[in-house]
Amino acid sequence: MEPLASSLRPKSLDEFVGQEHLVGPDKPIRIAIEKKHVFSFILWGPPGVGKTTLARIYAQAINAEYHELSAVSAGKDDIRKIVENNKGHGSTLFGPKILFLDEIHRFNKAQQDFLLPYVERGELVLIGATTENPSFEVIPALLSRCRVFVLEELKEDDIRKIISRTSHQLDEKAISWLIEMSGGDARAMLAMIENTSNLYGDITVENLNNTLQSKHLRYDKKGEEHYNTISAFIKSMRASQPDAALYYMARMIESGEDPKFIARRMVIFASEDIGMLDPYALVVANAVFRAVEVIGLPECGINLAHGVAYLSNAPKTKDVYDSYMEALSDAKKYGNLPIAMSIRNAPTKLMKDLGYGEDYERYTNEDLMPEKLKGKRYFGKPKPNKRKG
Repeated sequence: MEPLASSLRPKSLDEFVGQEHLVGPDKPIRIAIEKKHVFSFILWGPPGVGKTTLARIYAQAINAEYHELSAVSAGKDDIRKIVENNKGHGSTLFGPKILFLDEIHRFNKAQQDFLLPYVERGELVLIGATTENPSFEVIPALLSRCRVFVLEELKEDDIRKIISRTSHQLDEKAISWLIEMSGGDARAMLAMIENTSNLYGDITVENLNNTLQSKHLRYDKKGEEHYNTISAFIKSMRASQPDAALYYMARMIESGEDPKFIARRMVIFASEDIGMLDPYALVVANAVFRAVEVIGLPECGINLAHGVAYLSNAPKTKDVYDSYMEALSDAKKYGNLPIAMSIRNAPTKLMKDLGYGEDYERYTNEDLMPEKLKGKRYFGKPKPNKRKG
């Protein structure tokens, strides 16, 4: 039997629910569909908000030859077959050839490089769907040839509207429960209705709870919630609030995050936000990372908590980080400025004859900056921004 989510899937924009900033009057995707614009784009947003549905509606509207692949299981051969299929028939019989690539972030760099020329030559119109920030996961050359549309979690009114399209009668308590538990994910919500109906018949809060068994935190390790939670974790340590930092750390662990990812962020934090005010913080963070590698879950959570408590309570300064960023900016701005002759490497006689390494002193007071940056200072004595504990 066809799943409920599939049977209720909208066939046109008039049936589509949510994402008014993209499909409302005079909004970009609606304009593209109405005017039949042909272009590649990426749909970025959390699960169950309409990415696949929008791709299908768009493809149908422009009368495209539509192919759907999942980057989890597809490879280069699958792309090659799509391109070569019906090759030579011409555009009179077939419209644009669209490849909808679900979870495009799961394609590695080599696979994306393979896909790129087909998109460049217009042999494929690419629609990518991802729960991850495409800036991090899609190669720049491919990303530059696609527009990116950001989809949002469905609002309460959107979920209510979708529930009303089912044939099930629900009371207000059950509807409110579904709204809260779905987290804006229509597919998860419809699956819950369908599973509860199959198991119990009546859809009540009690039956919904029994179907779910337990409330799992909605956390997609490859999605937006991943970035929101790690951001809250870092900012809590930065604000010297160990309680909040421990909560967000525990939330990530409970939701299945890789503990080594958390530990890596702590190593970065030790240098970026604590720096020279407490150089030992980097030692602690590295020790925590090593412990996580050796111990593993669940016990390594204790090691992580130890590190979080230390880093949260350490004095904070961004002097080293800011100094590095300023130096990096100058390196980009001025390029390869001439290096002082006295500190150039002189491995050959010719170089020595040209003055390379001449008058070099091991412990010199000479300003060793390039001439254009003489007197420039990036780093001074670190000053704490905040200290607690």
